[in-house]
Amino acid sequence: MLRTRIYIDGYNLYYGCLKGTHLKWLDLLALFENGVLPSVTAVVDGHALASELQPVAIKFFTAPILEQAAKASDSIQCQEQYHAALSKHQPGRVETIKGYYSLTKGRAKVIDPIDEKKWPRDCQSTDIWKLEEKQTDVNLALHAVKDALLGDIEHIVVVTNDTDIAPALDMIRANTKAVVGLVIPTTDHERVPNADLVKYAHWVRTHLTEAELKAAQLPRVIAGGRRPAIKPDSWFARPDLLQRALELGTVELGSRSKVFQWLGEPNPHYGGRTPIDLLDSTDGEQVIQFMEAWAISSNGASNQS
Repeated sequence: MLRTRIYIDGYNLYYGCLKGTHLKWLDLLALFENGVLPSVTAVVDGHALASELQPVAIKFFTAPILEQAAKASDSIQCQEQYHAALSKHQPGRVETIKGYYSLTKGRAKVIDPIDEKKWPRDCQSTDIWKLEEKQTDVNLALHAVKDALLGDIEHIVVVTNDTDIAPALDMIRANTKAVVGLVIPTTDHERVPNADLVKYAHWVRTHLTEAELKAAQLPRVIAGGRRPAIKPDSWFARPDLLQRALELGTVELGSRSKVFQWLGEPNPHYGGRTPIDLLDSTDGEQVIQFMEAWAISSNGASNQS
């Protein structure tokens, strides 16, 4: 059994697998412990690969969103809730290492709309905002190299497709006996694994599946500390339907927590499925229709009394 740790480039994972989906509330540990690692069938030095995740199983490299560049009004709060969820769900198993974003003014060449093949030197320039994530790649590389050189880890699994990590993998292969695995964070085969990374890996997983991501979602509420970590409403598949369900349910049940409790219970009306699962699917309208009928029925009963 090889002592194993996973090193995740959060920026790569988000833009390769999660952006624009309802799968952002991702349980990283479950994804790799139950999905990715059991699927790896590599043979190293004549032996079948067997992984044993360490107490600190995952190092997650990310950077706090800047308010000036956030794409949604709740982006910062959503990210904070997610980072809190990772630390509270299985304390000590996922370590989050943060870099930062740099936002500066700059200039860039504009592609000529008439002649797109015109060289950049011959194109017009314009003022731009330049947003860059800083230290994430460096932190990932340093942690992976340090862990391998100290002998703490025998199996390094890197989740990225960023060539900036290639020198670190080269150093690990040249100076240690650690096995290197590479997971490309994408859900399709259009993002080709980078050759500079692949040549240093003992094994490569070319993509993650949507089914794996769906199966590895955190509980909506995770207790711990003064406040629980709660999945943002905007991270559900249909926030509009969820909001309508909360509005209808709060009138009848009195609070959001009671509505979520009802939504999370298997319902015989839906063949044992939970209403909240239906709200995240194409059948979500059924829940709203049921709740609207429920509200009308309750109002009628109140009027009669």
